Amino acid sequence: MTIPALELNDGHSIPQLGYGVFKVPADETERAVSQALEIGYRHIDTAAIYGNEEGVGAAIAASGIPRDELFITTKLWNDRHHGDEPNAAIAESLEKLGLENVDLYLVHWPTPAKDDYVHAFAKLIELRDAGLTRSIGVSNFLVPHLERVVAETGVTPAVNQIELHPAYQQRDVVDWATEHGIRIESWGPLGQGKYDLFGTPAIAEAAAAHDVTPAQAVLRWHLQKGFIVFPKSVRAERLRENLDVFGFELTDAEMAKIDALDPLDGSGRVGSHPDDVN
Repeated sequence: MTIPALELNDGHSIPQLGYGVFKVPADETERAVSQALEIGYRHIDTAAIYGNEEGVGAAIAASGIPRDELFITTKLWNDRHHGDEPNAAIAESLEKLGLENVDLYLVHWPTPAKDDYVHAFAKLIELRDAGLTRSIGVSNFLVPHLERVVAETGVTPAVNQIELHPAYQQRDVVDWATEHGIRIESWGPLGQGKYDLFGTPAIAEAAAAHDVTPAQAVLRWHLQKGFIVFPKSVRAERLRENLDVFGFELTDAEMAKIDALDPLDGSGRVGSHPDDVN
């Protein structure tokens, strides 16, 4: 199976569908990632704060898959934005991953109360230029954060990884990012099970029409919107199911019905607000 790749604004490309290890326990990570790699995933998304970079690294080492066939993302945690801490942080992540560089390094949250995210992103530019990461980006950034980063560093992030699912689509952030060539990555693409996404008629009907599961219908919606997505599971059957989303296409009408699930008042958010994470 060939997973589509999207071009980033720095000329590199990224597999549009990957495997996320958020909340995968450290002692299960090697097995889970090894399983994902065997099934066909080549894009793995982790973070320092997840506490499972070692497991990801062990699975990569055991896989025998050439490094250039893998796309590995990790992230800079909130208490390491200042001074030269980003340099130390990526060095620690690379050691745990057993890699010389990652494909994408992200500022995990803007932590606006500390007002040091511009400095953190400026340090990421240096890390990229030093060859420790191929691409750099941000996560959970809102439009004002993005505007400042671009204005004050002169560099546009390659991606912005944000909470995004049918009930919370962050259209203002997506529109700004699209206008500036920033790719959107959806975290919590299925709503993290915190509301009855699969029971909504728009999802259930689309799934039935294409003889797929509701989860597959939602993932297909993300892909057709041009988003990068990496659902998390530790079950092989679900890993296979999440990867099996390239053999059908939602109609314009089905897409529009799913688009309409966002109440637009922000009430669909299931995660933390970026202004509150510091």
